[in-house]
Amino acid sequence: MAFTNTDTNFTTSTGLLSGMAQKYYNRVLLEDKEPLLVHQQFCTHYPFQKNNGTTMSLRKLLKVDANINPLAEGNPGEGKMLSEVEVLMTIAQYGDYVRTSDWLDMVHLDENIERRVKRLGNAGWRSLDKLVANAMSTHTNVLYAGGKTSRSALGKADVLTTKELRNAVRILKNNLAEPFGDGMYVAIVNPDIIYDLQDDPQFIAVSQYQDKENIYKGEIGRLKGLYGVRLVETTEMTVFEGAGADGTDVASVTVLGKDAYADTDIEGAKPRVIVKQTGSAGTDDPLDQISTVGWKMNGYGVKCIQPDYAVRIECGLSQAQ
Repeated sequence: MAFTNTDTNFTTSTGLLSGMAQKYYNRVLLEDKEPLLVHQQFCTHYPFQKNNGTTMSLRKLLKVDANINPLAEGNPGEGKMLSEVEVLMTIAQYGDYVRTSDWLDMVHLDENIERRVKRLGNAGWRSLDKLVANAMSTHTNVLYAGGKTSRSALGKADVLTTKELRNAVRILKNNLAEPFGDGMYVAIVNPDIIYDLQDDPQFIAVSQYQDKENIYKGEIGRLKGLYGVRLVETTEMTVFEGAGADGTDVASVTVLGKDAYADTDIEGAKPRVIVKQTGSAGTDDPLDQISTVGWKMNGYGVKCIQPDYAVRIECGLSQAQ
């Protein structure tokens, strides 16, 4: 017969004693890692001076066509008209903030001003990276993996392969897109795509490079051969959730050459953190109860200025949930 002691108090017992069995509070916070932000490093930067409006005008001089027709004696012909294309890049302000009460500051164990400053600063940099990623995901020069012809037709099995990457490089070469300094183009991918590519014999991990200098931020490997591409990995690459066949996620892989994208900001402005202490709002905070921490970016813009120098590959993800 099992022994039951009805007089022994446990932490699970009903009554006042159970509420006094407190949790041990470890004051060391678990770290929340920030993603690797890679997109902006592939933009050609143009500074924007203050007091010059909100739109930058960039001009591209178009090539004069070759002429192989011999001249008639004494007749120079009709000649050619010179032409150019104007590309407009618009800047805007970006920012965000949080409000905090003085009571929270006095009683909360973790939510101090230093941690808020760091969190808002990180949010600013992630927002800047997202602006560039979004611009790259709207490029109109598109290839679809697996022989498909639209985003909605892509399934999990239509993963990125070296065939699509070689095709993208072929297009860039035919468009006279200049590769980056090492003679290779760049593809921005995410970990799921690297998973699908890394068993390909053309894939070379960055640890196998003979020359480990001038490696891009986030570079994970490259494809060897004449159609070589450097693969730069980030979790922040654009994914169109549920946009494929049967609701599968569709990835947007950007393959680009030099000078495809440009960005600008007002005289080197970067995301900065702004702290307003309690009482700084005057009569809007009559009892000195509210403080704010925020980030702000003064005047930033990004745009594809050379559409022929970039290709977007849309593909499925074999590991999509």
